[in-house]
Amino acid sequence: MSTKLTTDEFKKKVFDFQANTDWKFEGDLPCIVDFYADWCGPCKMVSPILEQISEEYAGKVNVYKINTDEEQELSQAFGIQSIPSLLFVPKSGDPRMSMGALPKPQILKAMKDVMAVE
Repeated sequence: MSTKLTTDEFKKKVFDFQANTDWKFEGDLPCIVDFYADWCGPCKMVSPILEQISEEYAGKVNVYKINTDEEQELSQAFGIQSIPSLLFVPKSGDPRMSMGALPKPQILKAMKDVMAVE
């Protein structure tokens, strides 16, 4: 199951962008952060794919959702200009952002390439 995060929860579970200038992952599992909005058609296409991934990779990957309408400060901090935008966050190393509605094979490839999760 994916988890919807507020800005405060994001700072505790992923990255405290107000306290740190350099990337410092706060979580214990690699994660995918889905920046979305309820009204966004492509976001609605990606959502069930992310739900499948969160179930298939339970214990290996966390899937978080950020509503860009509700969490505007967080969206601005990451420069979100189009949705859906997916942030692939490895346990160590820098995260990578991908924009647009990705099909499942591309999401799985990014999980393998960026997050070393198979």
